[in-house]
Amino acid sequence: MGRSRVTYREERAGAAMAAPEPLSPVGCAVEEAPDEDEDEVEAEDPEPPAGASGARSCGGGGSGVGAGGCGGPGAALTRRAVTLRVLLKDAQLEPGAGVLSIYYLGKKFVGDLQPDGRIVWQETGQVFNSPSAWATHCKKLVNPAKKSGCGWASVKYKGQKLDKYKAAWLRRHQLHVPAAATDESPASEGEEEELLMEEEEEEVLAGVSAEDKSRRPPAKGPLEPAHLEATPPGKRVENKSRVPVRYCMLGSRDSARNPHTLVEVTSFTAINKFQPFNVAISSNVLFLLDFHSHLTRSEVVGYLGGRWDINSQSGYLGPVGKGVFGARVDIHAFSRLCAVLTVLRAFPCRSRLGDTDTAATMEEEIYQSLLLRGLSLVGWYHSHPHSPALPSLQDIDVQMDYQLRLQGSSNGFQPCLALLCSPYYSGNPGPESKISPFWVMPPPEQRPSDYGIPMDVEMAYIQDSFLTNDILHEMMLLVEFYKGAPDLVRFQESWNQEHTYLDKLKISLASRMPKDQGLCHVMEQVYSILKQGN
Repeated sequence: MGRSRVTYREERAGAAMAAPEPLSPVGCAVEEAPDEDEDEVEAEDPEPPAGASGARSCGGGGSGVGAGGCGGPGAALTRRAVTLRVLLKDAQLEPGAGVLSIYYLGKKFVGDLQPDGRIVWQETGQVFNSPSAWATHCKKLVNPAKKSGCGWASVKYKGQKLDKYKAAWLRRHQLHVPAAATDESPASEGEEEELLMEEEEEEVLAGVSAEDKSRRPPAKGPLEPAHLEATPPGKRVENKSRVPVRYCMLGSRDSARNPHTLVEVTSFTAINKFQPFNVAISSNVLFLLDFHSHLTRSEVVGYLGGRWDINSQSGYLGPVGKGVFGARVDIHAFSRLCAVLTVLRAFPCRSRLGDTDTAATMEEEIYQSLLLRGLSLVGWYHSHPHSPALPSLQDIDVQMDYQLRLQGSSNGFQPCLALLCSPYYSGNPGPESKISPFWVMPPPEQRPSDYGIPMDVEMAYIQDSFLTNDILHEMMLLVEFYKGAPDLVRFQESWNQEHTYLDKLKISLASRMPKDQGLCHVMEQVYSILKQGN
């Protein structure tokens, strides 16, 4: 694998983002799916030994399979008894390299089918005793909230789902089963339960009763007017807010829907799930991205550097505080308790959206900065200057893509965090910017065309001891970059009846200041430059 670089997505800055190669081994130790689960039991060959059917026959000496015959092998057969070993013995399948595959949320997994019915995952050489065990393991790498894999409906043999082969085998050996019934996906009890669980999860997510589901609006409907975050150069900020919608109201993906539609985030507790990773974030990260977001009326983008530590994992610790500004914790004590994604550095992109030449220079600079500091790319941030700090449909798709790209070919789970900053939204409770983290859960498997589910992320807040020199240097570079720009915020003008834009900036940054504020004189110099910048 060649060296990857941090790049911009076309929707955000003209190219695609790719994760740099890990600087140190990263990835979460995934507990292997059980060799046998409720989806499938490795049963003995269901065909009875010679003569056995005659002994059990209701009459005559009929040993063949009869429609409803008491002695036919179909009388004792269930879907759970049909295994890969059975299909291989009956020549429904043939062993071979690379004949099995799973496609899940843009990731492809390839496996070899062994003569004994076991599956060998080509990428790692791991052996699985059933399609369910393999599917569950692979899907959890992409979506750690996944509990089971619906193996027979997910694994394909030479491009066709295994449940089709199971249906054909059942038709052949159980003539009393109507063909129409076996043409349907022959989900085992475990698969049916998983599908029911996902349907119930959708209902909880929707927050509506069973009767309400029939009244869900269709996917196509009135669309809100398009809204661009960037204010035309030279114009004052207009408080045009986009009204967010609930995820349950989206329906299936619709290309005609406005991609800037905002979507409310969902908490993990609302759908009875644990947050799949813990997050601790440095106050300097929030300080710098808040400063960056305040400078311009246009949307800004940046990346997040940090570490994913699984060495001391002992399970989910639970929410630490509420939201971004919850408990201030000792990061060393916190990381000893559980696997934690620690966000240590923000890397602002000093370029205009669509400026590919500048973007290429910035990507190399950020990549080198990550290497220099021994950090990994762990996420990204962007701003909604005048709108709520909620993800848009475009943001959800971009984040899902980033999660898959950051995962790469790693066998362990690698989280990717997104932060949204809303500095000038009139609905914020005060002068402080609203900074919201989110992560995207893949849509239910039976509805793959739906949008991903934007999930609220609990974070622990780490108050740094002081502002580092590189943070101060980055602030000066940002001031210089936006100096004289037509969309630069006029900090000397009034933000409201009580405060100027500069006052508002100071109040917002004060909540993210480090313990030692001995560099106040430096900040005053920065503020003075901003005041004169127009």
